[in-house]
Amino acid sequence: MDYVIRPLTASDQELLWDMLYAALHTSEGAPSRDILQRPEYARYVEGWGREGDTGFVVSDKSTGEVLGAVWYRVPAEKKPSDPTPELAFAVKSGQRKRGLGAALLTQLVKANPHHSAISIRASANNPAVRLYERFGFQIVSDNQGTVTMRRDI
Repeated sequence: MDYVIRPLTASDQELLWDMLYAALHTSEGAPSRDILQRPEYARYVEGWGREGDTGFVVSDKSTGEVLGAVWYRVPAEKKPSDPTPELAFAVKSGQRKRGLGAALLTQLVKANPHHSAISIRASANNPAVRLYERFGFQIVSDNQGTVTMRRDI
């Protein structure tokens, strides 16, 4: 499959809501879309395009269909003493295990070498955890099946 990766822009907020929902759709099933309104999820997208927001989207080259996205931001509620951006990442169901996630993460890391740390939260049984480990993320906490991973450069 031919694909194209482009940077996310401030006008991509709606796309990111769809990608956030795709990220929450795991092998365990799809939650109600209302889950996106919960603050712990909405913070990854709400008000997208503020200073420091960055990421990439991958699309099918021939159809233009969005296949996945990776992005990060420092949540507004974080303390200035901990400016570690939080990573959000999604590849649509049916498009996984094709190298798209690795391509997105590679693009993000190469484009942002100035970040000394990046963190991500994921379900402990999420297959993407192994992908994150390949990119240098390590589990720093495991709380009731949700791991927090951190990548220090």
